Amino acid sequence: MFNSLKFSTILFTAVIGVVLGVFLNKAFSGDNLRESISKFNDVLTFTEKYYVEEVDTQKLVESAINGMLNTLDPHSVYIPPKDMAQVEESFRGDFEGIGIEFQVVNDTLTVVSPITGGPSEALGIMSGDRIIKIDDKAVVGITNDDVRKKLRGKAGTEVKVSIQRTGVSKLLDFTIVRDKIPIYSVDTHFMLDNKTGYVSVSRFSETTYDELVEALNDLNKNGMHQLVLDLRGNPGGYLNQAVKISDLFIAGEKKIVYTEGRRKEFDEEYFASSQSKFENIPLIVLINRGSASASEIVSGAVQDWDRGLIVGETSFGKGLVQRQFDLPDNSALRLTISQYFTPSGRLIQRDYKDKKNKEEYYADAMEDEETEGDNLDHTAEQDSAKPEYKTAKGRIVYGGGGITPDYIVKQGTITPYTQNLLRKNVFYLYVLSYLDKNGVLIKNKFGNLSSFKSNFIISDETMSKFIDYATSKEVTFNEEEYRKDKDYIVSRLKAQIARNYWKNEGWYSVLLNTDDQMNKAITLFKEAKDLANLK
Repeated sequence: MFNSLKFSTILFTAVIGVVLGVFLNKAFSGDNLRESISKFNDVLTFTEKYYVEEVDTQKLVESAINGMLNTLDPHSVYIPPKDMAQVEESFRGDFEGIGIEFQVVNDTLTVVSPITGGPSEALGIMSGDRIIKIDDKAVVGITNDDVRKKLRGKAGTEVKVSIQRTGVSKLLDFTIVRDKIPIYSVDTHFMLDNKTGYVSVSRFSETTYDELVEALNDLNKNGMHQLVLDLRGNPGGYLNQAVKISDLFIAGEKKIVYTEGRRKEFDEEYFASSQSKFENIPLIVLINRGSASASEIVSGAVQDWDRGLIVGETSFGKGLVQRQFDLPDNSALRLTISQYFTPSGRLIQRDYKDKKNKEEYYADAMEDEETEGDNLDHTAEQDSAKPEYKTAKGRIVYGGGGITPDYIVKQGTITPYTQNLLRKNVFYLYVLSYLDKNGVLIKNKFGNLSSFKSNFIISDETMSKFIDYATSKEVTFNEEEYRKDKDYIVSRLKAQIARNYWKNEGWYSVLLNTDDQMNKAITLFKEAKDLANLK
């Protein structure tokens, strides 16, 4: 009986959210705003007072808000108070704590990697360390939320951790002074060869431009003459960061992006304004279906000005600008206020009005109907229903949603067997146990990443043990699927080991060797150079 009543409350909450959402959206569009608010207040009051069970009015109101926003566009969202801190951290680019990436493995808090520049790294805490105690209290069975509660805190405060380290018989005690921990949006940068630089940007936060400039300057010192800018999987972020980053590569005072809204105060234009030593470097930008928003501003501007070559898959197609309105209870409303357009006039936003819900909208972005190959003339997306635009050199490009590359290369698919390996976290778990036995030998034998990449080989014996380990983790072996994905599986294992010693540079530099989009991109610099009229 109790479960039945509980289900009724949940069902009522959901229904009232949708119904009130639709009602509010219609009612508020007229001149009777005050009357509509009063009506909603009456409904909420009657429900709170007379409904058969006690109701959580906060939950009802939030359901109503979400219902209302669901009738607008997919990117207008309500952020509850409990989620605001984490959302702000990701955009601000820092948090306060001890500075580790972690996983709870077999009920044990395990350091995946100390964060560069953080207090844990400074004290010598290492990848693979197991934190057994926090402030002298055992933490076996700790949850992810409890880890954050215990290890995060105000800068300047102390926390004591006791660590079990492979090869060391006694627990190691560290007193860590918490500090501001940077959350990097430039994941890594390194030289692919003696002239080709590579930078991966994972999002556009407050610090992205500064991080990217630092990375580019470092690559420049190491002899960079051409650049791959990897924006794959980058969901976007701050528009102003996208403008500043585009300005690094686009000369003169060319338009980078402009916005238009229902209210004229939201109509804005953004232009290149600063000179940069990277304006004449041959450029290739990698994008895929996970590249959205600010990523599309950068790749759209580069494409429209024929500044570089866009390689990969058509981007997500998010061309809506949100403004955050903070609410009294520390929650927030992120409301779409305008649309943005590339310099040639393309609206990047995909159509969402014919989709039943957000799930269908997001699923539609992942549909793969593209044909691989040279697309400099953009015949791949040619469609009489799509509006035509022209780049600076007169190439035809099309609107209708997202940025379609100048050279289409599909991201490789993996079999269900490999998907299960990833889902069960088998790569990380196996490498953790593998390094317990072989870590010292690897560290002594391979003094640097270059040596490791060239000389370290995953043996057949190791692969056999990996398969057995995966089976013990309930990933049933499928020989046909394993053979199909073997190169990727071996590469990922090697990358996981490299990450333990050389962090993101180790991870990316190994995985990129089996990356079809990257391998094609680095053969296209002549085309990129010719397109941009570079000598």
